[in-house]
Amino acid sequence: MRIAIIFLWIIHIAATIGIAIGYEDFFLPKSPFTMVYLLFLLIFFFKIESRKAVLLFIGFMFTGILVEWIGVHTGSLFGDYYYGINFGPKLDGIPVLIGVNWALLTFTTHVIAKTFFKSSIAIIASGAALMVGLDFFLEQICDFAGFWHFKSGAGWYNYICWYLIAAILHAVALHFKLKGNKILSYHLYGVQLLFAIGLWIVITI
Repeated sequence: MRIAIIFLWIIHIAATIGIAIGYEDFFLPKSPFTMVYLLFLLIFFFKIESRKAVLLFIGFMFTGILVEWIGVHTGSLFGDYYYGINFGPKLDGIPVLIGVNWALLTFTTHVIAKTFFKSSIAIIASGAALMVGLDFFLEQICDFAGFWHFKSGAGWYNYICWYLIAAILHAVALHFKLKGNKILSYHLYGVQLLFAIGLWIVITI
């Protein structure tokens, strides 16, 4: 696992540096491959081995796709937005990998939250907050990166909806006693957060 994690950080650092020196047209379209690699790490090292964990992941993935479909086609959840060209193949305007990202983030932030808190409410609240925190930084780079585009920017309503949906997913994960690799969860979450922050700095200086 150590080598796989080192490679994970290398590709994100290389992408950040490459974009900073003007090679965004090379690196950003490769984003779907990075997400597939994150999924690879989750499958092989997070220890999704039980039928329960597999079903949870699939359930969270399809929930993510569903809420994004509602969001894109009705504007009633996250605001007025649409997906760009750099998040991989789409079904009816929704990237398949966005569902993977919802599931992956729920799994990793849930494990992180459980390492700090014992209270059910605290685990749900902090896990959802971690997801919204990452979303906040991704919103700062999403337009530049070609991930998704808000017609009038991401407002408070977007974050409230994100938080409520994330909290529901964490409540389900808690009910089914989801467990996983703590160290891997830190890296999978941390690398996305630091990439988003790093790219935000790059595009604003």
